[in-house]
Amino acid sequence: MALDPASRREFLQSSVALAASGLIPAGSLSGQEAAGATSTFPHPLLTPADQFYDVSRGNPKPYTLAGEALTKARLTPETWRLEIEADPYTGDTVKEPASLGKPLRTADGTALDLAALMELGKTKCVRFLKAMQCLNIAEPLGQGLWEGVPLREVLKLCGPLHNTRRIYYWGFHNDDPKQLFQSSLSYTEAMETPPGELPAFLAYRLNAEPISLERGGPVRMVIPWAHGFKSIKWLQHIRVTNDYRANDTYAERNNDPESHLKTAAYLDPAPDRFVAGRAITLTGRVISGLSGLDRVEGWLRSVRSEEPRKEPDEKTLASAVWNPCELEAPPADWSLVLPPGIASRELLGFDSRTGRPTSWPTRYGMVSWSTTLRNLKPGDYEFRARAVDLNGFAQPDPRPVPKTGKNAVEAHRFTVA
Repeated sequence: MALDPASRREFLQSSVALAASGLIPAGSLSGQEAAGATSTFPHPLLTPADQFYDVSRGNPKPYTLAGEALTKARLTPETWRLEIEADPYTGDTVKEPASLGKPLRTADGTALDLAALMELGKTKCVRFLKAMQCLNIAEPLGQGLWEGVPLREVLKLCGPLHNTRRIYYWGFHNDDPKQLFQSSLSYTEAMETPPGELPAFLAYRLNAEPISLERGGPVRMVIPWAHGFKSIKWLQHIRVTNDYRANDTYAERNNDPESHLKTAAYLDPAPDRFVAGRAITLTGRVISGLSGLDRVEGWLRSVRSEEPRKEPDEKTLASAVWNPCELEAPPADWSLVLPPGIASRELLGFDSRTGRPTSWPTRYGMVSWSTTLRNLKPGDYEFRARAVDLNGFAQPDPRPVPKTGKNAVEAHRFTVA
């Protein structure tokens, strides 16, 4: 379980007591209470749309198109269309093809347009905070307030589905088969949402504004629990299939197509030299992944300047002295954070009566953390930060396996002079 405020205070106070007893070094204390200093959280809860880390694909990148090319690509609000069809595939282990009652096709004018999708959103809209993170990049991409219609509600427009085990989807990629990038979900993931979970959905707003081309608009898929490769940009095609295999482009490139968003802490860039006698504040961000977040911890140790920079082995990590860092608290007034006209009680993951988040950080959300180091003597140091999830597993558990998502414990080296 996550520590409640009283338990967290007791945890921090016990760390202060340990420091006073000399069992842990005072210079390594972290968190506002432990350090007795006001922490700094440099990141807004909502990342402005133009400040997301961009990992767009395509040559040229679809968001660079303009004029007639943009219209031809159906990437304007007026020309956007979504086709939903059945995959006719059969094979040795697939005896019957998938089918649906009512295909939606551009050729016969039945494809879904943006006006119809937003009309559906008047009664089926969902909104929630979600952090975006790439499977192969060790840095958060940003966090937004995403709004749209659950995928299951869109699929219902096609009538009954038969022999459907999987749904795969892709967006515009310059009509070049070599640039095609697609992803997929099981039927269960698309159609059934467990209590407390967030649904897969088609998003058309980010931070209460239309999704820009650079962020994957007019419409993109958003899969809350997954890395960014599942949240396909410039969405235009959905296929239901009886093929049980993952239909992800990433699956063919030595990636784990079913890897979930990991609970992980990240360090912000910081100076590599500090003045002795002055407090040192380090900051970062932490994502609450599939297993939730209990706390962020920091480990400060002296190092030799020539010591190799590498991740310690499991034995060293287990014997290290980890101290709590301070997590950014939920805003007291969400109206100062959310766009005008959006109330927190309307968001998934928030209590519909009080408007308060039901967990913190929000599920698949991201917050800042900070720590203040004091009384460091001149020398060389290394600081590492890690997340501990609600199972009590400390990052990097689960141990990093190639192509399942970067989860190393990041480090910052600095000199106190």
